[in-house]
Amino acid sequence: MHSFWIIFKQAFMMKARTKSFIITTIIVAAAFFLLANLPNIIESFGDDEEGQVLHVIDESGELVPQLQAQLEQSQSDIQAMPTEMSEEELQQGITEGTIESYLVIEEGDTLSARYVSESANEMGAGSDVENAVQAIQTAQTAERLGLSGTEVGELFMPAEFEREAVSDSSKTEEELSQARGLVYVLILLIYVAVIYYPNMIAMEVANEKSSRVMEILISSVSPVKHMFAKIAGIGTLGIVQMMIFGIAGYFAFKTSGSDMAEGFFSVMGFSEIKVSTFLFAVLFFLLGYFLYAVLAALLGSLVSRTEDVQQLMLPMMFLIIISSFIAFSGIGMPEANYVTVSSFIPFFAPLVMFLRVGMLDIPLWEPLLSIAIMLLTIGVLGWFGARVYRGGVLMYGSSQSLKDIGKAIRLGNKK
Repeated sequence: MHSFWIIFKQAFMMKARTKSFIITTIIVAAAFFLLANLPNIIESFGDDEEGQVLHVIDESGELVPQLQAQLEQSQSDIQAMPTEMSEEELQQGITEGTIESYLVIEEGDTLSARYVSESANEMGAGSDVENAVQAIQTAQTAERLGLSGTEVGELFMPAEFEREAVSDSSKTEEELSQARGLVYVLILLIYVAVIYYPNMIAMEVANEKSSRVMEILISSVSPVKHMFAKIAGIGTLGIVQMMIFGIAGYFAFKTSGSDMAEGFFSVMGFSEIKVSTFLFAVLFFLLGYFLYAVLAALLGSLVSRTEDVQQLMLPMMFLIIISSFIAFSGIGMPEANYVTVSSFIPFFAPLVMFLRVGMLDIPLWEPLLSIAIMLLTIGVLGWFGARVYRGGVLMYGSSQSLKDIGKAIRLGNKK
């Protein structure tokens, strides 16, 4: 057991001290703080003056005050002002940078307006102006039809519309909206974890073989103990890194001092997270990691060069990608038959069953059955992977096919 912990510590510390791991952790943690403070950063680069001036060509001379009133009502910082300049002069001003935008507005049976700015990508100001013009059009139409303000309000009053589901497993629309964001984030987290860390294991095993370090290691410790110590060490490292990301993200949004933080936690469902959902997320994260980690160690033991790792890892990557497609498509329809069936397939269950747990009120036996199937699969794959690993670490030369699994088993039996 002492040798197990030595390899465990070596796998953990070696990867934790690498520049790539440290830089990746710092960059991702910094990205959370950047995202949380993005509104403040954008505002700091904004114009500190009174606001954007909108030059308005209004031949009637009566629409600019109405336009300004509508802009103020919508709390826009745009200042509408009439201009005597021609369109040619205004366009030249935009080209030279002295004018940001202008509006040509004409009154007839209906209002017609043309908003001109330097770039068509200027969505914010253009939308504010469009909404203000539409409000003026609505007011003029109501006045022409003899409608009062109360009658106009009643005309645009939304209908009361509620959604009810017959299925016992369905949640309310409000609960689904809260769960959807949370499930999306956690599925993405699990998806990244089962790609990144098992791939790290395969690369580590292949690197030890290519440098002939493996020959020294297996002379003092069994290949099976080496495999599981490697899996446990890098898995612990992954948990630590994910905890760092989670803590950094939490404090980044909590200390940002902007309305974005409260909105983010509310929309994503983190403000009302259930303990059971969090526990299932951790459980499926661990089960998904160990399932794919054993498979990655198996594949990594077959190659002698790190360049060959990615080719043999393709089947595993396809499984993860298919699982993610099912999970992300199932966010919109978690009760679909293909989602239910795939949630009991062990290689899809870490993502898909967690999706169903987060989005639906399913019976407890369903996730427990899925967990049992995954544990059984991990046990069988661990037994089979140990046999392959025992012989695979002794194989050298070009290994670019899954057919080498049989050769590794035969070699392991002779050992």
